[in-house]
Amino acid sequence: MKKATIMKKEEKEELLDYLVQFLNIEKQFPLLPGVNDQSAVAQFIGIDEDELSSIRANFDENAKQAAFELLKDEKVKKQIEKLPFKKNDKIAVIGDALTDDLQSWLPIFRHILESGVMGANFSWYDASMASETSANILMRLDRDVLANKPDWVIIAIGSDDAKRPHLATTRTLVSLAEFWENTNTIESAIQLVVKNPIIWITPPPPVTELMQQHPLFNGVVYEEDLKQYREVITGKQGYIVDPMGNRMGSPPEAWNFLGDGYHPSLVGHLNTVKALIGILGGEKQNKPNKIS
Repeated sequence: MKKATIMKKEEKEELLDYLVQFLNIEKQFPLLPGVNDQSAVAQFIGIDEDELSSIRANFDENAKQAAFELLKDEKVKKQIEKLPFKKNDKIAVIGDALTDDLQSWLPIFRHILESGVMGANFSWYDASMASETSANILMRLDRDVLANKPDWVIIAIGSDDAKRPHLATTRTLVSLAEFWENTNTIESAIQLVVKNPIIWITPPPPVTELMQQHPLFNGVVYEEDLKQYREVITGKQGYIVDPMGNRMGSPPEAWNFLGDGYHPSLVGHLNTVKALIGILGGEKQNKPNKIS
């Protein structure tokens, strides 16, 4: 019989912080009767309500402080002045695990807009969810996004689609052809409701070696796969953020990621925010050559 591993207190706390960072139960189970009860959510995780609130508040504070630091950059300030948003716009966000993070690019970007745009009164609809593929997003697009009649939609997907399960390494979770069809349908449905261009954020390459070593992952992502999924996105209409997928370094640099090599670190998320503000603020972009 395999001997159970006994975790030290520090290791348990580190694991708990990691899980809470991405375990947004309220999004994953919105119809559960106790999902709006913070104490019930905390009890489900196995901690008390104060501890859950403290962990979540700490991640939000990290995002806020990162936003404030970025607002000191004169180049960023000038780009913010050119953003196409109106002060009362409704902004919906579709994303996977790289967005559904309590200190991801999204809360950083939200803090920047709320602090850096004069008279800002934006409404935010966060439809990101960990482990989400384009197929899952297509299923709930109407309920979670279009029903809110947003003025803008930001889409950051592809990483979970491109995962290769450990038990079936010869295929990706969502085939490239299916990803193409799903994103085409998502694009067409949004364009029928939303007048402004869609904002697409490409998936960054992971540090695959670190991802392979992480015990909580049931699959792995390779850059050679992501290049093709990224190419599908760069063929879309609208704003394309980081078409080449270079914002985390080329090759990707480990400090832009958490220890799992998949989820971006705070520094990595800042790179996404800079790229997003840059494109929306008028920077020119070069798209990659088509894969033959």
